[in-house]
Amino acid sequence: MLFTALKPMIVGMGKEAFDDEDWVFEPKYDGWRILLHKQGERLEAYTRYGSVVTDKFPELREAVSSIRAQEAILDCEGICLRGGRPVFDDFAFRGRLSHSASIARAVKTHPATFVVFDALYTDRDLAHEPLTERKKRLDAIVADSAALTKTMVVDGQGKALFALTGQTGMEGIVAKRKRSLYRFGTVTADWLKIKHFKTIDAIVLGYRTEPHFALALGLHFRTVRYKPVGTVEFGFKPEEKQAFLTLAQRLHRERDKKTQWIEPRLCCRIDYLERTDTHQLRTTVFRGFLPDKNPDDCNWSYD
Repeated sequence: MLFTALKPMIVGMGKEAFDDEDWVFEPKYDGWRILLHKQGERLEAYTRYGSVVTDKFPELREAVSSIRAQEAILDCEGICLRGGRPVFDDFAFRGRLSHSASIARAVKTHPATFVVFDALYTDRDLAHEPLTERKKRLDAIVADSAALTKTMVVDGQGKALFALTGQTGMEGIVAKRKRSLYRFGTVTADWLKIKHFKTIDAIVLGYRTEPHFALALGLHFRTVRYKPVGTVEFGFKPEEKQAFLTLAQRLHRERDKKTQWIEPRLCCRIDYLERTDTHQLRTTVFRGFLPDKNPDDCNWSYD
């Protein structure tokens, strides 16, 4: 197992926070899934897709001494903190760097931490042992440091942790069944991510009517304006659709197979659950048009 690319177990999607004594709950961190492989003084970091990114994170040299086992495979989230909370874009920035001088500067400007939440291997394969036993092994072999730290774990009280993560601006929580085994490369219903919706104001770039009504959304970035960032098709009232379609007739531009593009004069507010590393918003819900909003003020949030 050591120093080979492994596909981590993938968290399923949960609907709402809950309390259950058969589950534990952890904060959901906004970063990259990383598997750390250690043998003696050697430590390698693998992404969920199998890429080795050890050289991009000199912080891992410190993490070696935080792992008390001679051999180990640890499941982690690599994060960069800004204002006390993880920011995905900051860790993605670290992951894009390749030149040693840039990496050295980034260690100071965007320091990385690896939050470890599971032990998959030490002196034996742990994947077939229940989560509670893997957590005990993790506690025994990992000493917290600036580079490597164990995640917070709350027993049975998911609603309280969900409320806390909302207050601190984090993504949400992960619920994990105590008896769950670790199944590499599978999506599991024994681990569930439960996220907070976020809100953003976007520019309406166009719309489609088939197979369902939806708005095409755009935002301004530091280097590009009016970049498409996804669509929204849920949350509309019938009268909102009709009013928009009437107004949009006067704003038509070119049309392709799916979308009628319009002049970017209208804005709307949406809720969303996720955003990808290619700046696409996922699981979107329409909340209303913003007739008084200036499209120039609809910017991507880098927080």
